Amino acid sequence: MHRFANPARFLRAADAVYPWALAGLVVSLGIGLFLALFASPPDYQQGDTVRIMYVHVPSAWMALFVYASMAAGSASYLIWRHPLGVITAKAAAPVGAAFTFLALATGSLWGKPMWGTWWVWDARLTSVLILFFLYLGYIALMNAFENAERGQKAASLLCLVGVINLPIIKFSVDWWNTLHQPASVSRIGTPAIHESMLWPLGLMALAFTLYFIVVLILRTKSEMLNARLRALGVADLGGR
Repeated sequence: MHRFANPARFLRAADAVYPWALAGLVVSLGIGLFLALFASPPDYQQGDTVRIMYVHVPSAWMALFVYASMAAGSASYLIWRHPLGVITAKAAAPVGAAFTFLALATGSLWGKPMWGTWWVWDARLTSVLILFFLYLGYIALMNAFENAERGQKAASLLCLVGVINLPIIKFSVDWWNTLHQPASVSRIGTPAIHESMLWPLGLMALAFTLYFIVVLILRTKSEMLNARLRALGVADLGGR
């Protein structure tokens, strides 16, 4: 993967992937929404409230996936000094924060009819809230210094430290007695969810993943352009 740290190679790869990702996003989101809202059956206990799952679960998955990708980019920047690593991590941070907020909001909407309350200090909910604050902290540190490199190093270190929260989120329902239900899709063996719900959930997860890829490519290109303009501005000032 080191060869993709070259900005020119990355741009060529991004230009090749972008139209396919965009087309896949449109198709998977359209079919996924139709199946989730109209074709899938209501749950025998939760009724139509279960349809929140088709947004909540993919959002939660993406909140973890985006942070893991940011950590990989931050490690690439700190260890191998690849500037593209921190650029992609910076581009991904607001997207990951949005996914995390969406997971928290939809989880709250889902929790009210199921648990009788909008929020509990449950292990899973609390650790996801910490993840949201880690995203906000990363974004704040990235823009907290006049020297961009200092901000990049500080934010990258915070990102790597925050990785310890990911397994806590994943296994919190197994390690502690919580209100949040255990894994029903990714568990070993047969998923504890019917195919009529599993297919739209999978399509929505694919759509959210493709959305992240599309937005990441656009935001990374924008960040690369801004970095080039800043470098040109500094060079211009130095030449005067």
